[in-house]
Amino acid sequence: MPRIALYTLAVCVLATAAAVVSFVQGSLLGIVWVLLAGLSSNMTWYYVKRDRATRGGGTSVTG
Repeated sequence: MPRIALYTLAVCVLATAAAVVSFVQGSLLGIVWVLLAGLSSNMTWYYVKRDRATRGGGTSVTG
């Protein structure tokens, strides 16, 4: 797994935790954290798929 994918995965986990804490505290700021978690999750999958495609195994990035 490429290093950038690990970074985006860490951001996704931290944003999810921040969203949970924010919603538990009753703040609507959690919506922003959920959106950030979704974005970073998509980035993680993109970099993992791109790495697999360049190594020759798996599906292409666009497919």
